[in-house]
Amino acid sequence: MERSFRDKLSGAVNALTFGDVILLPGWVEVEPKDVDVRAKVTRGCEMSVPFISSPMDTVTGNELAVAMARQGGLGILHRNCTIEEQVEMAKKVKKAESLVIRDVITVNPDQTIKEAIDLMKKHGISGLPVVIDDRIMGIVTNRDVRFAQPNLKVEDVMTKELVTAREGITIEEAEEILHKNKIEKLPIVDDAGELRGLITFKDIVLRGQFPNALRDEEGRLLCGAAISPFDLARAKELDRYVDVLVIDVAHFHNRNVFEATKTALKEVSAEVVAGNIGTYEAAEDAITKLKEVAGFRVGVGSGSICVTTQLTKAGSPTLYAVAQVADAVAKYGGDIPVIADGGIRTPGDIALALAAGASAVMMGNIFARSKEAPGELIAIGEKYYKQYRGMASPSAMAKRHSADRYAIDAKGIAEGVEGYVPFKGDLATIVQELTAGLKVAMGYAGAKNISELQKKARFAALTAAGIREAGPHDVVMPSES
Repeated sequence: MERSFRDKLSGAVNALTFGDVILLPGWVEVEPKDVDVRAKVTRGCEMSVPFISSPMDTVTGNELAVAMARQGGLGILHRNCTIEEQVEMAKKVKKAESLVIRDVITVNPDQTIKEAIDLMKKHGISGLPVVIDDRIMGIVTNRDVRFAQPNLKVEDVMTKELVTAREGITIEEAEEILHKNKIEKLPIVDDAGELRGLITFKDIVLRGQFPNALRDEEGRLLCGAAISPFDLARAKELDRYVDVLVIDVAHFHNRNVFEATKTALKEVSAEVVAGNIGTYEAAEDAITKLKEVAGFRVGVGSGSICVTTQLTKAGSPTLYAVAQVADAVAKYGGDIPVIADGGIRTPGDIALALAAGASAVMMGNIFARSKEAPGELIAIGEKYYKQYRGMASPSAMAKRHSADRYAIDAKGIAEGVEGYVPFKGDLATIVQELTAGLKVAMGYAGAKNISELQKKARFAALTAAGIREAGPHDVVMPSES
């Protein structure tokens, strides 16, 4: 028998989210400094920290994606741009570091010094192998061309006596050769003397500087990118460069989206994260109908610049959504990581999301405050702020590249706002603060890792009085005085 409207109202569930609950302290046998915060973003990708940057055009460009990977998290490149621009961002992330550079920029001996200098400036590099039909003839660096006449040929100034290495060389062996010969670039050649790659001293230094960085088997930084399920051409182009593809729609639990995602899953090799979803039923359908999905992006309408729930009264607060989806994953044994997306403001919110079943969290507002985020830095009074806007805001939609996610023609309203967030400095500092706070919160719960947090954590709901009491009260703060 169909439920009455009165039953539907009286049976409404409490869609609790971060401000409504707290973690109860537990028996502790671990100190915060010893807590392990490694986490999975997909079935096959583990991060050093459970942080992912949101694919928004004022949050994740190539600079922030590089910084995220170096800190052990993952950046998801926004798609509010052409395919070519998004692919170029992905290329820049992959070229930022590598044990062996495979896509080597080269020059031939007959080109001019000016052409060589222009190539180095364009690609931000300090040297070029000199080749003829892939056979390496020499190398030309900034030092060789610095005071040379622009119209001279490369062969006039290049270094011809080369130190090279073969495939399979270890990073330790490469470092020893570079140090012994006082050089910064080591070409990798085959038996015929043809160039197969390049190892640089800079990349070796960066590996030591960022020991927790996420790297692939070739030493390149890991990178993700947002796609529309209906833009197969974009997905296939990005698939050549990125490790994770994130289906980027406001409401994934949709027949047309499911069918388009099925097609995309067959055409790409990167792991695919589906989202956004917010209910048990959405996860259940995705698990049973889209078996290749490698992760879920969870939460509908909770972002700080999202007005979907306010305007439409439709949504699924992130903490509630995480518990719903995590239960579905547990029932079906899918081992699919759950990514909490939206509404996270503090390390405590991150701990709550993980305790409720999330494997990692996606943040926009927090990372938009960083130096590396693409948003414009402005001064207001005596303070600095960064531009931050939702991808459903009027200015973002004006670019028309996000129309298939939040199309004015289809929906008739903008579902996001735009504004500014306080500037917080470099991303490394933000990640360090988040990590430290998360470890303390997990320590209070008595958990030494995320899996243990999910087993041990207990929640308590707060009343309105409890919410007020949970923050500073009955004192005059210096900023107020």
